[in-house]
Amino acid sequence: MDPYMIQMSSKGNLPSILDVHVNVGGRSSVPGKMKGRKARWSVRPSDMAKKTFNPIRAIVDNMKVKPNPNKTMISLSIGDPTVFGNLPTDPEVTQAMKDALDSGKYNGYAPSIGFLSSREEIASYYHCPEAPLEAKDVILTSGCSQAIDLCLAVLANPGQNILVPRPGFSLYKTLAESMGIEVKLYNLLPEKSWEIDLKQLEYLIDEKTACLIVNNPSNPCGSVFSKRHLQKILAVAARQCVPILADEIYGDMIRDGLVKLSQRILGPCTIVQGALKSILCRTPGEFYHNTLSFLKSNADLCYGALAAIPGLRPVRPSGAMYLMVGIEMEHFPEFENDVEFTERLVAEQSVHCLPATCFEYPNFIRVVITVPEVMMLEACSRIQEFCEQHYHCAEGSQEECDK
Repeated sequence: MDPYMIQMSSKGNLPSILDVHVNVGGRSSVPGKMKGRKARWSVRPSDMAKKTFNPIRAIVDNMKVKPNPNKTMISLSIGDPTVFGNLPTDPEVTQAMKDALDSGKYNGYAPSIGFLSSREEIASYYHCPEAPLEAKDVILTSGCSQAIDLCLAVLANPGQNILVPRPGFSLYKTLAESMGIEVKLYNLLPEKSWEIDLKQLEYLIDEKTACLIVNNPSNPCGSVFSKRHLQKILAVAARQCVPILADEIYGDMIRDGLVKLSQRILGPCTIVQGALKSILCRTPGEFYHNTLSFLKSNADLCYGALAAIPGLRPVRPSGAMYLMVGIEMEHFPEFENDVEFTERLVAEQSVHCLPATCFEYPNFIRVVITVPEVMMLEACSRIQEFCEQHYHCAEGSQEECDK
């Protein structure tokens, strides 16, 4: 075994920086002359950082418009059901989190894929004879966004492409393009309750297609595919041998390669994992029933009110927390697009909806239906007032307007 010597020295009155030289077998490890990059600062953003672009943030953050000071702001733009306090977390869930914290058992690290006991609870909860699920099939992540990130990373390489719905959740494109993955947009059809244009979808598939993203129920559309339509989607994927990444609110397709990718971080929140069993088993069915009943009632209320407004074409939702509304822009000639429409709606009526340009679908707006009923009625009333003030009959349709 070669002898070695470690020499430690500090130079002059400089700060105490350790200078370590290692001699192995009499050979110094200190190079005679430094080679490589020049000794100057040049810290630059990575290619991934430069490719990362979130259209929602880019559009919303650039809206400099101020709301009408004489009207209380009503935000129908944020997909967060907790904002107004009318849809509180069930007490059983809150207590389960407190119990997990107080137990002191979940203060340290967990496996990167989640505790086995937590994965067993998830597998048991979602298991069905037609699609058996075991703990080894489950990977827990830090929210759905990380799950999407991992799934894209495990399925696609730079230079490949993925198929993403239009309109669709903007994060798919944000994450994919940051990884050097091309995004191809397939169309959802508003006249068919946002079903997929299957012919156009299949036309987009080529030898570089890595996966097909199916978001059901849909954000931003609030649509739910029928069993028959889902079977047609599966037939296209099977015929073209393209795997499906199924974003079903908190459901996604699991692959074995995800185990390695999950090790890039230290794993999801341990306290939530400790509370999982109680959350899944003790949350009363009444909580889910009441929440869904409220959302359906608000969706019906909003759809009915907006459908009666000339120039607007809402599409009735069937799930999730959203409703898409088409704007007949020819009847609102002073606005160039949906972004200008929503900006003026904020300025004049203090009602904030999200322009669907954020979802690659211009001339629509997305409405969040989780606000209290009184607030929803007020928002719809203000939208009606706004549209009546700015509505113009299209050329050649005066007779219809006179009616």
